[in-house]
Amino acid sequence: MNWMIMPFRRYFDFKGRSRRMEFWMFALLNTIVWIVLTMVQLGSTGGMAQMASLDESNPFAIYGILFSGAFGILIALWGLATIIPSIAVTIRRLHDRDMSGWWYLGVIVGSLIPLINILVSLGFLVLMLLPGTPGPNRFGPDPKDPTSAEVFA
Repeated sequence: MNWMIMPFRRYFDFKGRSRRMEFWMFALLNTIVWIVLTMVQLGSTGGMAQMASLDESNPFAIYGILFSGAFGILIALWGLATIIPSIAVTIRRLHDRDMSGWWYLGVIVGSLIPLINILVSLGFLVLMLLPGTPGPNRFGPDPKDPTSAEVFA
């Protein structure tokens, strides 16, 4: 559980390094919360029946169902509360690979280009799965090094 909430404790911390465990546990926490809130939202408002009767010519009609009501507001608030920690933990994860955080902007721009976005997304996924550089790098000490006092600072 400590790994899931660590990005909230390091909310605006874009410096240093983050282990794969911190990145993926935070991703798991986000996924679980989004699924639970969406299921409760769809179950409490009769959203599944509303989804069956959506106007297919309006591609944004589903957002009216998902973000209406109290749980819809909770979904939006969770998204707003986690956007900065998500960006920060991703940048720190790139730092763990000894890469600049500006690569993340390149990934975002690359994922906006049709057909290229699939390759960019797969490459970024593989990059996030790779282990960090062993030992200290230009962004700080190794977070896996138990003798370092700065790991959980």
